[in-house]
Amino acid sequence: MTGDLDEHQVRTTEHEAQANLKAVLQLCAAGRLRCSEKTLRPSAATVKAVAEALSGGDFYTEEPIASFAWPLLLQAGGLAELTSGKLALTARGRAALTKPAHDTLALLWRRWLSHGVIDEFSRVEAIKGQRAANVLTAVKPRRAQVSAALAACAPGEWTDVDTLFRTMRKAGHDPRIARTERALWKLYLEDPEYGSLGYDGFHNWELLQGRYTLAVLFEYAAVLGLIDVDHRPPVGARDDYRDNWGADWTDCISRYDGLLALRLNPLGAYATGQTAAYLPAPAETVPKSSGGLKVLPNHDVVALDGLAPAETLLLDAFAERTSDRVWALTSASLLAAVDTGRDLAELRHHLDVTAAPLPPPAASARSATPGRCTSSSARTRPSRPSSQPTAAPAPTAPASANAISPSPSTSSPPSASPPSPRDTPSADTRPRGHRTRTGTVSGPRVRAEKAHPGQG
Repeated sequence: MTGDLDEHQVRTTEHEAQANLKAVLQLCAAGRLRCSEKTLRPSAATVKAVAEALSGGDFYTEEPIASFAWPLLLQAGGLAELTSGKLALTARGRAALTKPAHDTLALLWRRWLSHGVIDEFSRVEAIKGQRAANVLTAVKPRRAQVSAALAACAPGEWTDVDTLFRTMRKAGHDPRIARTERALWKLYLEDPEYGSLGYDGFHNWELLQGRYTLAVLFEYAAVLGLIDVDHRPPVGARDDYRDNWGADWTDCISRYDGLLALRLNPLGAYATGQTAAYLPAPAETVPKSSGGLKVLPNHDVVALDGLAPAETLLLDAFAERTSDRVWALTSASLLAAVDTGRDLAELRHHLDVTAAPLPPPAASARSATPGRCTSSSARTRPSRPSSQPTAAPAPTAPASANAISPSPSTSSPPSASPPSPRDTPSADTRPRGHRTRTGTVSGPRVRAEKAHPGQG
């Protein structure tokens, strides 16, 4: 682990997390998120793709935190499910594309506490021996202790992590890591014998419970936008392990060592139950949004200013990009999106919120577009047969022409002037017959009448 900055940085996460949620959902809808079917962890390519889509990027360029956590959060929250190594949106995930983001983020926090995909302490790689049998405690009670400590923080006030540690110990919030004293001997730094944490003074609270607390808060609470963070590069940020054997070869215990202080923001107060309703931060603290979209009469969508990653991914899914800031909405692009499981209501909702007033042709075309199609087969199904009866084939001519002669009392249709030879159709295309009120006169019958001129 390396750090190219020595000074700390303050990161407000409330509105970033809401934008990042939309971006990650779009990535998942596009089929670009892959995870291991055995460990459920994201692949390296997935971590890179998520990092590129995050608003403001990850906390560190070389140590994935948010880009690692998002695919796990989608799985824990039931927004995506793993199929053949690829994450696909569930019905709940598709609904989250158009729902308020703050409700989804609060749901993800609650779901992670009860259905977390991995043990957060496994991300503290410097402490080895975790995979041995009967070493670590159950993870769900540990998460509950950290959640209770976070819920006890005063909203809007900064708390440094060492003060948080002391407050947790005083309040009895102890996310104990090792099951027993004997289990401590199986955990170690560098060497399982000399670096064992079972020795007196080698397993202090900050090293074990403290590192677990930092992992939960930095990689999940901060990523979900519940807390604002003051952080610096992890190397050299903490020295509470320097007395342990093997510390000389360890730059830091975890990537979370750089978390210096945290502040529970309005979204965090809402997610932890301190407030019944979400009251977002004042407008001046909201990151600048994009300049909006404009739909031209030819159905081209033009970005008036830079777009957020989620907006770019959305337009890429439903339209064909023709230049850096122009997308063409066509029937082919919309049908292709529907065939991949996308809902046109998602695009309609986004244009209603972000696009300038639509010109009449685009507005009428958009309103005529169905909200959802299930498959292309429904669009290519043959049309139903006409409900009107069709003319029956002409019967065989009778032997006598009297049988087909119209009744004298029945008025026959007025005769038309005979067509000229130039206008007469060929024998192959001439109609075989026409229907009158009393019978059917056909070509063969006419010939039969000519064959018996004396009758009638």
